[in-house]
Formats: sequence, C-alpha cells, structure tokens
Amino acid sequence: MKNIFKILIIVLLSLCQKGYSQQLVQNINDMYRIKDNEVIFINKPLKDLLREIKPEIKVVFAYNNPSFFEFRFITREQRINNEGNKLSLFVDVKDFIDWKWENRPKGKETFWSNEDVEKYGSLIVSQIEIVY
Repeated sequence: MKNIFKILIIVLLSLCQKGYSQQLVQNINDMYRIKDNEVIFINKPLKDLLREIKPEIKVVFAYNNPSFFEFRFITREQRINNEGNKLSLFVDVKDFIDWKWENRPKGKETFWSNEDVEKYGSLIVSQIEIVY
C-alpha cells in the first residue's frame, strides 16, 4: 500500500510540473491570454512576462513619460508588405527606461536581444495592453 501511495504521489507531482512548464502564449493568436491573465504579471518583473511568450519579438520600441515598451512580432518589412499579424504588445513599467538609441548597435536599434532581457527584465510591469 505504501508503494502504491508513493507511486501515485510521484505521478501527480510530475503531471503538475508538466502542466506549469508550457508557455502561456504559443503563437501570436494566443496573445489575448496575456491580457486575460494580466493580474499575474502586474507588479512582477518584465522577464516573468517575457518568459511566457513563445513567438520571437522582432521589433521593440521604448518610450518614457510614461515608460513603456512596444513589442512587435513581425519585422518592419513584413508590416509594410501587409504580411503577418500586426499585433503589438504594450507593456507599461514603473521605472524610467534607460534606452538610448545612439548606444544601440547600428542597424539593430529596434531588435530585442538577450542583453536587453538582462538589462530591462527587472523593471516592474504596471499595465499591459494589446493592439491588433
């Protein structure tokens, strides 16, 4: 009986682990889930939100006063040619965004990189909006 109980506990724990490991947004059409679950991300670091988004961020713009990021999932060329989903994810953060266009790599000023996640990932999310 003890062995059956132990096996049952192990199976249940492994199932729970797998249920939480899947990302919230698998493709751009699932982006509404971010807004539906906004309360999970408010007052949490930006990196927690970004971890739940599987589609690659192709373009990012950062603004101050108020401080927010605009994330896009298609390139400028795709947007001009009406290719792909033009959805934008706007994420307001509580702190000033130290974003200097002149310090960004030439030709890649609007690309989101792993270095950006490290630099801005600790900023606290205050609001999330999705524009289709």
